Amino acid sequence: MNYRLELNTQEPNSNIVFNTIVFDPFKVNIVERYIGKMNFHPKLSYVLFKIRTLDDQIIKTKEGNSRVKIKGDQFETYQRLVRVLNSYDYKNRLINRQEADQEYVHFMLSLVLANYQLN
Repeated sequence: MNYRLELNTQEPNSNIVFNTIVFDPFKVNIVERYIGKMNFHPKLSYVLFKIRTLDDQIIKTKEGNSRVKIKGDQFETYQRLVRVLNSYDYKNRLINRQEADQEYVHFMLSLVLANYQLN
C-alpha cells in the first residue's frame, strides 16, 4: 500500500503537532499535544488520531466515535517512534529514514485496523 508521510505541521510556538499519513483510499490525522516549552524539552502529553476519506469525510470508529486516544503501552511505543522521527540522526539522514518511516506507519496502521471497520 502506498503512503505519504507528512510530519510536524504546526503553527510557530504551538504545543500541538499535526502529523498525517496519506494512503490511497484514506488518510490518518494524528494530533500530538505537548506540555512545557516547545524549544526546551517538551513532554508529550497525549496523542489522538482519526481517519478521513481523501475528501475529508470523517470515518467513525467501531464504537461510533470520531477519534481515538492512544493509551498505555501503545502510547509508550508511539513516544519511542516519534523520538526517532524527531532525532538528529533522522533529520540528518544518519539512519535509514525509510525503515523509521515504515515502522511508524505500520504501528499507526495496526491501531487503525484495531479501532476502525474499513470496507
